[in-house]
Amino acid sequence: MTNFQATQTPTFLSEIFPLDISQPNFMCFRLSPEIERKDGNRLSFHFSRELTSIVVIWNDPYFYALGMPNISLPSLQEWKDILADVQEKLKGFGDRYYSVQLVRQRHLTPFIKAQLAFQVLRRTKFEEPLILSDNKVEVRREIDYWPETIELQNSLQPALALTVHSSILYRSNLEDFYENHPYRQNFKTLLKGLKVRDIEFDWSYGTISNFPGNVGEHREKLIKKANRESSKKALLNAPDDQTLVTVQFRNREQRDYPMAFLRPCVTSETADRFEVDYGKLLKGTKIGYKERTDLLASYKQTAEMALDAYGFQMERSINSRQYPELFWQPLKPLDETPLEFGKKFIGKRGDVLKGLSERNGGVYSRHNDYRDPSRPIRIAAVKLCDLSVNYFLDEVIKRLKSYGFNSEIVTRKAVVVNNLIGADARAEVERSVDELMEIPTDIVLTFLPQSDRNTDKDDGGSLYYWVYSRLLRRQLASQVIYAHTLSSVEPRQILNQVIPGILAKLGNLPFILAEPLKIAHYFIGLDVSRESKERLPGTVNACASVRLYDTQGKFIRYRIEDALIEGEEIPQRLLETLLPAGEMRDKTTLIYRDGSFCGQEVEHLRKWANAIKAKFILVECRKSCIPRLYNLNHKIVTAPEKGLAFRLSSREAVVVTTKVSEKVGLARPLRLTVHEDGHQASIEDVVETTLKLTLLHHGSLQTPRLPMPLYGSDRMAYLRLNGIYPSMLQGDRQFWL
Repeated sequence: MTNFQATQTPTFLSEIFPLDISQPNFMCFRLSPEIERKDGNRLSFHFSRELTSIVVIWNDPYFYALGMPNISLPSLQEWKDILADVQEKLKGFGDRYYSVQLVRQRHLTPFIKAQLAFQVLRRTKFEEPLILSDNKVEVRREIDYWPETIELQNSLQPALALTVHSSILYRSNLEDFYENHPYRQNFKTLLKGLKVRDIEFDWSYGTISNFPGNVGEHREKLIKKANRESSKKALLNAPDDQTLVTVQFRNREQRDYPMAFLRPCVTSETADRFEVDYGKLLKGTKIGYKERTDLLASYKQTAEMALDAYGFQMERSINSRQYPELFWQPLKPLDETPLEFGKKFIGKRGDVLKGLSERNGGVYSRHNDYRDPSRPIRIAAVKLCDLSVNYFLDEVIKRLKSYGFNSEIVTRKAVVVNNLIGADARAEVERSVDELMEIPTDIVLTFLPQSDRNTDKDDGGSLYYWVYSRLLRRQLASQVIYAHTLSSVEPRQILNQVIPGILAKLGNLPFILAEPLKIAHYFIGLDVSRESKERLPGTVNACASVRLYDTQGKFIRYRIEDALIEGEEIPQRLLETLLPAGEMRDKTTLIYRDGSFCGQEVEHLRKWANAIKAKFILVECRKSCIPRLYNLNHKIVTAPEKGLAFRLSSREAVVVTTKVSEKVGLARPLRLTVHEDGHQASIEDVVETTLKLTLLHHGSLQTPRLPMPLYGSDRMAYLRLNGIYPSMLQGDRQFWL
């Protein structure tokens, strides 16, 4: 383990609970002809709904059924009858013929055992404590769980992850929210963009994207498509004029729902539609360490009872007392990692302001535009709020000077938008921005009213995105500061955060790692965001972005590509464009994928690596379905230190990359997986590399959760898909900071 050591003190806890089942009452069968994953999962879900004491999963190409120990599992004929019943209820299955074949001598792998245990919990009712209620909006504690496998003593074991989260939900359904809202006459404005979840299947989240009509116009079609008896009954009873909404789910599937089937979720962007104080609700979502562990203990007890009915035993959570080899931390604290500034000055992450001072080091490297120190940074200021900004602008000039950069305010513009709304406000702002462009400018400082922070960005109403998009298209850097920040935070503190980012947005490199990373020659972040095209079923507009860094974390350039593609994966031609042979040839490159590799992406990358004689270390970096980690000191649970890692297998680990206070909550780790079909590197080296790459954020003194090759990639893609992009799709300035 390079630069790492196993440790036993303090005790580290995880949210992973190993499982055991000694004599499972199970059977296995398959359908002929064979079916694909989507249909297999769909059928197994409905098999489980039909059978009260049996759960069913599909794992290509077999179905596995687990029953309670004291029941008889269905015979071959009974499975045929069950299949026929399910086919009648499911759209697209009624006209298909399948034969059922029992499969002997199959055994339950750890993965399958974990999946079956997960299905048991999906039919288990857990308590959801109410924490806060305001104007029919509730904050509740809820359980999250998912199947896991973990390598213990060189043997893969089934497990479950249990964790706690807070939800902010409207108490009743979407229909009630709509019917009782004072602005219901503008239903599209009121409902579009709302996050909702299926009332019956509360794990099913999506966003309202369209309005196809009302129930009366589509009742027969909806009833035919409905898979649940409860849905059919509700559709029969729904009034003709009840509005239908189209819900876009995370997997890009779209479904039409009557409003009564959905429950609204409250977010920062939509809280004003519910007439609630989102800040107050947000405080209620924070879960203290003791409350979190008490809830986990209660949820574990409920889960144990449910699993016991099927023969499962649930063990204590994985901890460092029993398995010290699974937990480790850096030998030296991460914040002690040396960074290099200009003039070979070596400092630490806590020394950024000191290192940037011209008396010490200054920036590591200047952009070509600022090689000549006498060339000033030309700053334009546009003020859209009531506060005076003159003193702050003077301080900006002084701070830049202390970092070795001359600067000047080339123009100041105050725009009165208090009495303007919507298109009128945006038109006035655009006119003012166009006037600013008459004078050569490098960066625009925009001072926005606080009310704009929570304005819905998706409908074009946000002044922030209106200004940002126009500047970005003109290849102009921008920095936004909100009125509340300017009035409540000392200018010195604001400058500490924004000035390094301003320098980086202009193409300068404030600092790099002093010691090169040894795992690879280059580091790339690969991200893809997709947006379904409403009138082109099966196609999506995909935006892929990559950012290239060298062995010391020096940012080289970004590249953005977009295309109209089918399916989930990045096409081979697009991958080859994003990974040019000229630089990758004969080199080892670590490629971070934001999320999991899709479809044939890994095969495409493998072929390209072979063609250019390169080695690609393929690392999936996931941000969801990750067990949290804890410290246990003298029987008191606290947050873990940044850098704590938890090994799930030889190719997978969970790592804590941030440190947060108890007031904020508990750090959300990352899950890193080295793909088995790429060039192999130890998971310990990948963890170390990832942690060090989080230190290279130039836009804030706080380090981010993600390594810099991935940080901000989702924002870049979101902007591109919404028509906000630089005129040059390749560049050497970090505009996303």
